[in-house]
Amino acid sequence: MEKEQAQEKINQLSSELREHNHNYYVLSSPTISDYDFDIQLKELQGLEEQYPDFADVNSPTKRVGGDITKNFETVVHKRPMLSLGNSYSIDDITDFEIRIAKSIDHQIEYVCELKYDGVAISITYENGELARAVTRGDGTKGEDVTANVKTIRSIPLKLKEGDYPSEFEIRGEIFFPRKNFDKLNKLREEAGEPLYMNPRNTASGTMKSKDSSVVAERGLDCFLYFVYADEKQVNTHYDSLVKSKDWGFKVPYIEKNFVCRTTTIGGIKEFIEYWDKERFNLDFDIDGIVIKVNSYHQQEELGFTAKSPRWAIAYKFKAEQVSTTLEAITYQIGRTGAITPVANLTPVLLAGTTVKRASLHNADQIEKLDIRVGDTVFVEKGGEIIPKIISVDLKKRSTYSVKTKYIECCPECETRLVRKEEQAHHYCPNDTGCPPQIKGRIEHYISRKAMNIDGLGEETVELLVNEGLIANMADLYDLSYNQLFALEGFKEKKVRNILDGIEISKVVPFARVLFALGIRYVGETVAKKLTKHFKSIDFLMRSTMIDLISVDEIGERIADSVIEYFADEANIELVNRLRGYGLKFELTKEQLEGASERLQGLTFVITGSFENHSRNDLKKIIEDNGGKNTGSVSKKTSYVLVGEAAGSKLAKAQELGVNIIDENELIEMVG
Repeated sequence: MEKEQAQEKINQLSSELREHNHNYYVLSSPTISDYDFDIQLKELQGLEEQYPDFADVNSPTKRVGGDITKNFETVVHKRPMLSLGNSYSIDDITDFEIRIAKSIDHQIEYVCELKYDGVAISITYENGELARAVTRGDGTKGEDVTANVKTIRSIPLKLKEGDYPSEFEIRGEIFFPRKNFDKLNKLREEAGEPLYMNPRNTASGTMKSKDSSVVAERGLDCFLYFVYADEKQVNTHYDSLVKSKDWGFKVPYIEKNFVCRTTTIGGIKEFIEYWDKERFNLDFDIDGIVIKVNSYHQQEELGFTAKSPRWAIAYKFKAEQVSTTLEAITYQIGRTGAITPVANLTPVLLAGTTVKRASLHNADQIEKLDIRVGDTVFVEKGGEIIPKIISVDLKKRSTYSVKTKYIECCPECETRLVRKEEQAHHYCPNDTGCPPQIKGRIEHYISRKAMNIDGLGEETVELLVNEGLIANMADLYDLSYNQLFALEGFKEKKVRNILDGIEISKVVPFARVLFALGIRYVGETVAKKLTKHFKSIDFLMRSTMIDLISVDEIGERIADSVIEYFADEANIELVNRLRGYGLKFELTKEQLEGASERLQGLTFVITGSFENHSRNDLKKIIEDNGGKNTGSVSKKTSYVLVGEAAGSKLAKAQELGVNIIDENELIEMVG
């Protein structure tokens, strides 16, 4: 392909992918299948690697993340991000309306909006392209999280043609959709890891992740709703929302009554009452309603206090709480053997759904609540996805109640439970003989982010285990055509898909194989760090506590889990069997080629296009030699690697006095 053709194709694919992305994540009206989208994205990635000169800093390929940030740069807000005054009473809203009416002579129109329970964000666009994203912080300054924000697919990286200002700021709220939050917690529960308490805090923690690929995987979303520009193009807040939607932003859905206009206190109250009931039907959390004066002129007339605007107020919903009876306490076993106690409740309606169960988390929580079978308990779902027992009504406790004694043996295999010091959970140590653990580990092994074995799912795994065909991951590679074909409902095509998927898994890289083993606390990111450091499973198996904690971001908890895993002869045997089937348990020659620790402790930012190497090649050289790649320049950046058309990152490096090198100098550094 000629350069001109490549450039034209890159531009075409970028434009089409932006359109598809907007249709799917903003309009909720997809015009292409996920498969076709992925094919186009992979084609664009390949072309950008082959022709880095034509790669756009805001290409759709940036959605997958991968930038690593050691520290977030602090940025002073051009305009302070003030908080709103909060109210929990309708009377306060009435008083607010009266105060406004006394200050403004003309008729006042209000805009009522949902108050999203998420993370406030300020995003700056320059010439229609996303330039910078900053958290609220303390209101006067926040953290530059641009690399992370770029992975949120509902936030446009590049705007369509429009009448937007050459530079403007748009603010909104990043949030964690409930279905994505539930999915994340399910994975953590299966891994024996502590559950995240609520979507808001988890969204906040996610935005502070130093690895943007982690943010990309979690599926955050964002509503944007407030524009700041030197010259206002409209006269009201409502018109600004309409204009922002035209520019391509995901704004609160006017058509779904997320926003309303009213001139009366009655209209405000009606909106509050409606969403106090309907909020539980949303796929995201809201914790109240925001009421704003619509007119920009009237907003300016009303002004600000030191902490908040006088022209807006937030009404906060009260957390819904109900009482019910604890009928029984049962215990679930995760794939790592972690035991989770579950409260089985008399069904009760809470926050729009019927609640039958609630997690009791661990033995300490049961002890803290002194919760007993037969108790009347108070259940809350305020900002929580999983119902939470917050207290016991001791006045209604029977004189015959019996203090809860935590189980001592596994309810599935009757093995005596263990609990290490400083661990929250009890564990069943019978990892090779406890059915839920066996099934859970195999299900994890075949999952998309691990070995990604097509044709296998939870039901098939359960069937294979129950039929005695498999008892661990290695047994998958012993399955024969005749064994599978003999099973009810297994036709030739299904059998072939399973066997082909198992065979293809043999080429999965070492990092994913290590993750697939299901070692407690060894997630995707940790697996990548361990494989990069130790190079092969043999070195990892022989590693000591000192060896492990010397790896970047590996603490004693992870180290102890790795050592414990490889101290078990059954696990050693499993690894050796998998290796015998041809699975990858070391870095390839290509991955090892040119690797060293010459750049250990150094942080690089790459900007511009290069003559002899693609940007991905340069990133690999840096990482293979012990260095780190980050997306933004700060005082702590060691070197900025500069190519042609370097742009703002070069200017930033010059401003801060950061070392500037070219690709030839980098090659000299690694020898």
